[in-house]
Amino acid sequence: MNLQAQEKIKAFLIEDIGTGDLSADLIFDQNEQSSGVFVAKSDGIIAGLEVVQEVYDLLGQDATFIAEVADGDSVKKDEIIGRATGNIRTLLTGERVILNLLQRMSGIATLTHKAIEILNDPTIKICDTRKTAPGLRYFDKLAVKIGGGFNHRVGLYDGVMLKDNHIAYAGSISKAVEKIRQQIGQMVKIEVEIETEDQLYEAIDAEADIIMLDNRTPEQVAAWTKLVPDTILTEISGGITLDNLADYAHTGADYLSLGALTHSVVAFDISFNSHDGKEADQS
Repeated sequence: MNLQAQEKIKAFLIEDIGTGDLSADLIFDQNEQSSGVFVAKSDGIIAGLEVVQEVYDLLGQDATFIAEVADGDSVKKDEIIGRATGNIRTLLTGERVILNLLQRMSGIATLTHKAIEILNDPTIKICDTRKTAPGLRYFDKLAVKIGGGFNHRVGLYDGVMLKDNHIAYAGSISKAVEKIRQQIGQMVKIEVEIETEDQLYEAIDAEADIIMLDNRTPEQVAAWTKLVPDTILTEISGGITLDNLADYAHTGADYLSLGALTHSVVAFDISFNSHDGKEADQS
């Protein structure tokens, strides 16, 4: 796990723990040991397993996680996905941050996998957007990749994307692309968002690297992608949901971006159970 992700997880733990875990610290001795299991509570794709050991290491390097499955694996309800052994305080204090990330990432991976199956067209790569939860972009985008999808630009800094307001302020697609070309290096691609056929021709003439066909019907996409030279990639986005996703199969686009992969995700249900999953004595 990279340093950026480690720092994020450290911040999540600080937010949750504050000055200490009043529940675990007041019940259990400092070196008391035990074990537990992480269990899937529904069917889906698992993502984010490396988070577990990272949390334990940040909390004291006194607990160990052994995964029973791998990121990207399909799991069934009640399947054990991993086992943890070590300091009880560490197991309990890290539980919520671990589950929050595992559940969200697995939910995103599951949704991404489902979208790929619905589209059923390997010639079109499904990718994410920047519509991620603040602070969670690294984890959201990693989950999309684990689910079989692709990442769009990570942020404003690693790719140029000229949307309607950029074009309106600049005066035209041609002017906007020209200004960018004068200042950007050859390693950075320029994407232009278009909504009309006139804009499509202008973006082609400006030699954009990628043209996004925004809020177009499947019929329009199929017709317009035929007009784009092979040297320019095409992406479709806007107004696409799981309900109409299959309609965009075999329309000739190279990429299809879905903001819903990260902004409308439903958390994948995972639980952590103590003592190899045995329920606590309620008597």
